[in-house]
This record gives sequence, structure tokens and C-alpha cells, in this order.
Amino acid sequence: MTATVPRGSAEPRDSAVLAELTTIRVGGPAHELLQPSTEDELIASVRATWERGDDWLIIGGGSNMVISDEGYDGTVIHITTRGIQVTNQTDSSLSIRVQAGEAWDGLVARLISRGWAGLEALSGIPGSVGAAPIQNIGAYGQEVATALTGIDFLDYDSGELLHLTTAQLQLGYRSSAIKSGLAGVVVAVHFSLTASATSRVKYQQLATALGVHVGDDVPLQQVRDTVLALRKSKAMVLDPNEPDSVSCGSFFTNPIVPEQVARALPADVPRWVIDEEPVTDIAVPLGETPAQPPAPKPRMVKLSAAWLIEHAGVNKGFRLPGSRAAVSTKHSLAIVNRTGADADEIAELSRYIAARVLGKYGIRLQPEPVAVGVELV
Repeated sequence: MTATVPRGSAEPRDSAVLAELTTIRVGGPAHELLQPSTEDELIASVRATWERGDDWLIIGGGSNMVISDEGYDGTVIHITTRGIQVTNQTDSSLSIRVQAGEAWDGLVARLISRGWAGLEALSGIPGSVGAAPIQNIGAYGQEVATALTGIDFLDYDSGELLHLTTAQLQLGYRSSAIKSGLAGVVVAVHFSLTASATSRVKYQQLATALGVHVGDDVPLQQVRDTVLALRKSKAMVLDPNEPDSVSCGSFFTNPIVPEQVARALPADVPRWVIDEEPVTDIAVPLGETPAQPPAPKPRMVKLSAAWLIEHAGVNKGFRLPGSRAAVSTKHSLAIVNRTGADADEIAELSRYIAARVLGKYGIRLQPEPVAVGVELV
């Protein structure tokens, strides 16, 4: 299969090795690789691929993917489009449109240096801007949803470039309508930031590292520096000089379970109630009987996947006999490829970890990376 490339689109590369485009460095050849460098090229390339009926795969920063050793028998579109446009600015607020291929951490660093707050706790997260709303990336008390106002989305069903609001994206914990099956391509992402020299700390681990209390305000750059140090201590900053950085970053999401399930677990499992019922006062006229309040919803609790993994007997640095894939020596949530592991070895270790946690605690871990041609659980 050789694609006909329309005018204004990217020229194809045949038999590109996809390991070169992923941070965990696994993945076989692509039948065809397109690398559009402008937004018009991206849209034209994607539409042409869809019109031909090709199987297609989108890669941005490649930090959240595990691709099989057999590769991908279709068209891979590597998004490299870059550009930041100010759409509205006042003394107190900034609205921007960012093309999908911009590096996420580069965007965060640039905003902080100019005094715009809203994404500083998301410093050091690898990957591209276009992937951020798909995963609703989050860390240290912030999620991309808090600053996101919408995306420009090339819709697979209609072929049209649509603007989807944050509400339409149905963002949840590491989830979105796109991750749940809405087919298409993120072309650009819209954010709204606040002019501020400081950031309010919302996460205990970050507060402890800063030497402040939750709720205190701290200079933006200090928050960024501390977040980067925390992430680096866990091998969650992708540094080419750090062996544990050849990874996808965090490999499993923290499980979210009903409170009654969490109660059955050991008392020392770290947990956080994530949807406290709001307390509201009800005004009732004198002499009338107030209506019966609705039954409270079951509370959901987030558990520490790292704790579950380690207490299921999978320690930092663990590897299966003969395997070149390993658990990071710095953080049990990361699977690393330090010595030339292939995708099968990464997947085998992932399945082993998930099976150990399920067997001991009855909790099903969910991998965070997108799996292409491999089974991670």
C-alpha cells in the first residue's frame, strides 16, 4: 500500500521504526509514517488517510504508548505542528490557542516565566499538548481540566474541524470522551490562565516538599522547581541521562473504588475520598415539614497504585527472570526499558504486576499508556 499524498500534506516515510517515536523505545515498523509540520498539512494528511480507508494511528510526544514489536500495518501520523496564539488578554487573564505538537513542559515553563498561573503543578509531564486533554493529565492537585476551555478537533465521522468545549469532552480522572471512543484528532487546545506571581498549594506531598501548608501561596517558579525535583526523584522526568527515564512515566492509574471496597483493604493503604457530598442548608417555611433529603451517593475513594504494587510483592527494581524490562528503582509505578527490552517484555511485566495486585487485593489495575497491538493486563 502506497498512499497518494495530497498537495500541502506531509510526504510519507515507509517502514519507519516506531520505537524511535516513543519514550519507552519499543515498537516495530509503521507501514507508512506522515509527519505534517503545519496545521493545514496535518488536517489534509488526516483527511486523505480517512478517505482512503487506511488504518490510522496518531503519535504526539510518544510518552504514553506501548506499540507491539510487529509495528503498525497502517498509516501513522506523527504530529509535530507547533505554535501558540494569544486569543484574548487582559491585565488579569490570558486565553491562548496551542497547536497539538507543542511540547507540554515547554508550554508550562513559558507560561510560568511570564507570570501566568494555572498549569504550574503539571510541570515535567512528558508528551505533547494535544495529548493532555485526552488523558486529562494531572499531578499534585491540578488537572488540565481546570485551565482547559476547549479543543479544536478533526472529527472522524464528519471530517469537519469542530470546536469542543470542556463540558463536551466529559473529562474525568485520566479520562475523556476521546479516550472513551470519540474518534478524531486533536488539532489545537485552548487554555485560560490567570495573572499571578504565586500558586495555591493543594496537595500534601507538594506542600511538605515546599515546607508550607496546604492552602498556602507559593511563587510559581518555586512550585515548578519543586515539582520537577519530586518527579525526578521518582524517575518521572524523562531525562536521556537517567536510565530509569526510558519509560512511559507512570504506568498504572490510581484505582478508584467505592468506599465499601476500600474499607475491606488494610487500614494502611493510602486513600483519598474524591467526591465528598456537599453540605447544603435547606430553608423551610414555618409550620411546614421539610422534604426527606435524597439518599447520599456512595462515596468513591482513590487508592495508591504504588502501595498496592509494592505490598503485592513487586518491589522497586523488580524484573522477571530473563527479562530486560524492570520496575523503576525509584518508583514502583514506572516500568522501564534500560537494556533493550522489547514490547512483549514490557507487556509481560505489566500483566504480572496487575495479576499480583488482583490476586492479593482484588483490585484491577488499569494501565495508563495506550496499547497498540499488545495486551498490558
